[in-house]
Amino acid sequence: MDELERIKKEKMEKLARKLREEPKTEIKVSDGSFAKDVLEQSMSVPVVVDFWAEWCMPCVMLAPVLEKLTKEYNGKIILAKVNVDENPQSSTQYKISSIPAVKMFKEGKIVDEFVGALPEPNIRQWLDKNV
Repeated sequence: MDELERIKKEKMEKLARKLREEPKTEIKVSDGSFAKDVLEQSMSVPVVVDFWAEWCMPCVMLAPVLEKLTKEYNGKIILAKVNVDENPQSSTQYKISSIPAVKMFKEGKIVDEFVGALPEPNIRQWLDKNV
């Protein structure tokens, strides 16, 4: 039993170290956390904000592409997801009238944006231009 406990402890410590080392690349943002999660973080790393809703099929199609590219950029960008139905204040503040709406923030300001579910090569080009 002691050997099992030792192995379990080692595995948990290794997992904890790995989680601390990996950059957080995707976050769920609310009206209350927008300033901290998007504006403050964009001072050091570009934050791509995906304004979306569960009922929006183009949003559902776009999400895996953004997630895949965020992982590929490996810490060079953060993907922030804002559900427009749950966060009307942020949606109104950033004048979201159609979704999906994707905005890139750098140094607390929007530097570029697009609306709609673009193909992966177009999104990659958009990211390369802005990162």
